[in-house]
Amino acid sequence: MNETKKRLSFWTVFSIVLTSFAAGLLFSHYLGIWMFKNPTTIPETLKNTYKEELDLTEFWEVYSILKQEYYSAEKVKKEDLQEWIIVGLVESLGDKHSEFMNPEVNKKFQEVLSGDFEGIGAVVEKVPLGVKVERILKWSPAKKAGVFSGDIIIEANGNKLEWVDLYDAVDKIKGDAGTTALLKIIRQGELDFLEISVTREKIILPSIESEVFEENIWYIAINMYGETTSQEFIKALEELQESKVQKLIIDVRDNGGGYLQSAVEILSKIIPDGEVLVQTKYRDSVFNKNYYSSNTGVFEWKIVILVNGNSASASEITAGALREYNKAIVVWEKTYGKWSVQQPFDMKSGSLLKLTIANWYTPKGKSIEGDGITPDIEILFEKEDYENQYDRQLEEAKKIVKQFQEVGSLQLTIDQYNEKKKKK
Repeated sequence: MNETKKRLSFWTVFSIVLTSFAAGLLFSHYLGIWMFKNPTTIPETLKNTYKEELDLTEFWEVYSILKQEYYSAEKVKKEDLQEWIIVGLVESLGDKHSEFMNPEVNKKFQEVLSGDFEGIGAVVEKVPLGVKVERILKWSPAKKAGVFSGDIIIEANGNKLEWVDLYDAVDKIKGDAGTTALLKIIRQGELDFLEISVTREKIILPSIESEVFEENIWYIAINMYGETTSQEFIKALEELQESKVQKLIIDVRDNGGGYLQSAVEILSKIIPDGEVLVQTKYRDSVFNKNYYSSNTGVFEWKIVILVNGNSASASEITAGALREYNKAIVVWEKTYGKWSVQQPFDMKSGSLLKLTIANWYTPKGKSIEGDGITPDIEILFEKEDYENQYDRQLEEAKKIVKQFQEVGSLQLTIDQYNEKKKKK
């Protein structure tokens, strides 16, 4: 059985990051929310509970025919068949957020979650001509070399990507730090192919980045919701309080989610004490749960939160709660729209089952599945912004948060900005 195609079956609905983790998923908008920080092991007493529920008569008939009649039966490994059976079982759920990872893929997945990897730092998806760049990671080699979101990579170092699957395409682009990927690219608006040389690097993506802009505007980018993200965010807020700054931009663009608890702990530092931050609803309603703010301080800052189509799950929980409590103006474009919660289950073999176990709702009980969160103010990139590497959304966010502080009213700030934009 073709190993490449076997691994690809797990990820056909996912974007792939061009790193040493070629078959996994990394900080893409499909990462989602993980309910718990540690995987769960299935109790031995439950493993045989459902054996009698499935009629596998036809399965064994087919297996018997394959074993006896298939021309290349001697080349088929039993382990491959077993893995395919499990993959098919999970994929039959029709839930793109539930997945089974074999030991090799699981190991790579855990490595990438550390935020330390090698490659060009781009997220791609398969298209007929090659792979389309879904997004570029901040400070990545791809960004520095001039690769744009929306670019279609049709060749990598002379290797055509048109007729290969996603796993093979990524494998041809990724590589060790210090090596070069010569990419042949189709870009909308360009008549000729572009050739861009990208020097691969070791990329360390911190979960939090912060800085102070002119006019005392504090900026905090949340790149992922990992185990230490909330502590890093709280530390940044403490510095903000000491500096007496009252204008804050929170950037969750291209943040595909992570741990639910991290989002709850971050929101607890902004939303008043005792308020509902997010609701989770399970198959069995007895397990339904509301997560409440544990804030003990008074928060008076004016906030703008930057989101885009790759902001998902925990990012959407953050933006949704801040909006519903009128704590922030949501800026840029509609978010991805993912409302499911996954829990990881460890297998003895080293494999991992990531399974949707619940759905989440905003504090007011709203589902954002498929709809996402529509921004209060929409700001789109223009062509020259890509060419000049100009972050129009961030620059406009600075103006908006400054106006927010001056006007004092969240809704009036939104109305005034949108009215001004209409007149241009």
